[in-house]
Amino acid sequence: MLFYLQRDPNTNTLVYALNLDEQGNLRKGNPIRIYWIRYTENGEKKELGYIQRKFAYGIDTKEISKDKYEIRFVSYKKLPLYLYKNADKKYCVTVSLNNKTMKINRLFVRIEGGSFWLPNVKYAEVEGTEESSGKALTERIYIK
Repeated sequence: MLFYLQRDPNTNTLVYALNLDEQGNLRKGNPIRIYWIRYTENGEKKELGYIQRKFAYGIDTKEISKDKYEIRFVSYKKLPLYLYKNADKKYCVTVSLNNKTMKINRLFVRIEGGSFWLPNVKYAEVEGTEESSGKALTERIYIK
């Protein structure tokens, strides 16, 4: 698992994991696999539906170089994330916020009302570890 995403008022969790081929290499066109852990359905794993993948929780990826990708959520393209191998030769996803680069562990999205197609997203929190210091960080993004 690279990171996970939770939102309220729902208890289910989205997992963003490496998508590797049989040789252990990233799948070029689709380096990240996204699936639900449906706690409301006995913790069952389920794939995203078409609408979820194309309009909400899916990602667009662009290969920058070998083993490095830029990632953007389909629902919020303003914030680039980066998938790459770190100094420990392990894949991670990072983001730069408030002049700090952090390895992402968890995303949380606060939703208050709205509708299926236009949820009222108040903010998103990004939890992770600052790359330079190893210190735990939480940064909040207000969505407009």
